[in-house]
Amino acid sequence: MPTLILVRHGRSTANTEGLLAGWTPGVALDERGAAQAAALPGRLDGLPISEVVTSPLQRCQETIRPLLEARPELTAHTEERIGEAHYGDWSGRKLAELGDEPLMQVVQAHPSAAAFPGGESMRAMATRAAEAVREWNARVERDHGGDAVYLMCSHGDIIKSLVADALGLHLDLFQRISVEPCSITAIRYTRLRPFLVRLGDTGDFTSLVPREDPPAEDATVGGGAGAP
Repeated sequence: MPTLILVRHGRSTANTEGLLAGWTPGVALDERGAAQAAALPGRLDGLPISEVVTSPLQRCQETIRPLLEARPELTAHTEERIGEAHYGDWSGRKLAELGDEPLMQVVQAHPSAAAFPGGESMRAMATRAAEAVREWNARVERDHGGDAVYLMCSHGDIIKSLVADALGLHLDLFQRISVEPCSITAIRYTRLRPFLVRLGDTGDFTSLVPREDPPAEDATVGGGAGAP
């Protein structure tokens, strides 16, 4: 079965403004995010990518554009099911404000029970993403063989849920996983089990440097902005 390369979109304007973007239109990469996207083809150099699949949202489309320009033989397939979580009434709001919402405790500690007002549940988000991957695995294997490698460009919570699925973790544990902007996660699927072979690889260890302010104890919904 294929190996899946999961790329989180580069840093966006919503990330730097501390907003929960969701499906809010017009959320683009910021200057740093554009630079991250420009570096992506070099980071993937030598990897025989057979297909590119992307979330329909602008920040993902912008992230993979340099890769498609560097490899004109590739075209991108848009897949709605790997689009960001539908955060409903939370979309576009500041994460700092959302921290005071009672639902945020559920999102952090018991996400399988969390449903966003006017949006979807985290359980539904994880299910649709996992179903999309399984269907794409079958399609890529059929068209390119069992050793094929393909790429999906998606969002923080989607990628975290797919990692949890691959590791057999309950969704309630997925907030323990971190994937920074434009990080690369790789899952090799086999007939019996998946193998997580890369997780959140950016090649940059800046975010590990000790800082004066204590690290957050809660996960950033949507994935966060990465290293400062």
